[in-house]
Amino acid sequence: MAGLKELRTRIESIKSTQKITSAMKMVAAARLRRSQELLSRSKSYHDGLTTIAGRLYKDLKAEEKATGIGMIYPLIMQPKPLDENYLLVAFSSDRGLCGSYNAYVLRETLRRVDALRHEGKNVKVLCIGKKIGDALRRRYPETVYEVMTGVAAKGASYREAERIAETLLSVYMVGDFDVCEVIYTHFNSAVNREVQRRQFLPFELHIDEEDPRYDDKYGEAFYEYDASKEKVFNDVVFMLVVADLFQALLNSQTSEHGARMTSMDNATRNAKDMISKLTLKYNRMRQTAITTELTEIISGAEAL
Repeated sequence: MAGLKELRTRIESIKSTQKITSAMKMVAAARLRRSQELLSRSKSYHDGLTTIAGRLYKDLKAEEKATGIGMIYPLIMQPKPLDENYLLVAFSSDRGLCGSYNAYVLRETLRRVDALRHEGKNVKVLCIGKKIGDALRRRYPETVYEVMTGVAAKGASYREAERIAETLLSVYMVGDFDVCEVIYTHFNSAVNREVQRRQFLPFELHIDEEDPRYDDKYGEAFYEYDASKEKVFNDVVFMLVVADLFQALLNSQTSEHGARMTSMDNATRNAKDMISKLTLKYNRMRQTAITTELTEIISGAEAL
């Protein structure tokens, strides 16, 4: 009967765990839905800024070609004479229970650190999230620039992304590093995401000059600027840099929620399977125990 008691206790324990994983799955699903909506809205804002910046950039390039006078572009777009010092900004989570989400970000970060070190570069990593900070401190403690925790704890905020971007811009302008790259998880769907790496500073604006949306006259609208194009371009580029970082933050957070929802869904189903198998085993053991007791009673009665 001791075996029956142990099985009963184990079944109850797994049922309690199943309730927790099921609740976590529902919470992650709700957060995922809100994060997806915010990601969709912010993408429209980012695309709009890219269109404005691209239109100005195309105009400035045309004027530069026509006049033969080189334009002075924002400092954050001008590459440094050397590219010896790299800062990697890696986005992870503060909490676990989200499958392989953090492991993939860590793997890409370590791969990039090793590659840059092999080229003789100096590398530092700004860790957005406790998990990657803890992992890097164990492996390459000398590369950790700073660990920022609690970012987007109550949902991604544009102001939060703006503060991080301003910090990166300030240390870039004083020459603490020459190149900044971001490593984040791009969200495709709840079950499909990929780790991406791209250059953040110096900022690069890539546009297709054949695309009509970058013309001064697009559709029925004609665009004029009250201030000089250089001034407007400088302001828009800074806004686009912040929007770029906000996109990376949003993609990472949405991917985290998707990974956690998937992971908790798998855990809930696994718990259900375990309960089913243990219940079957418990019933068989109980049936065997009852049959044994009945046999003993009948044997005793016949002996009398």
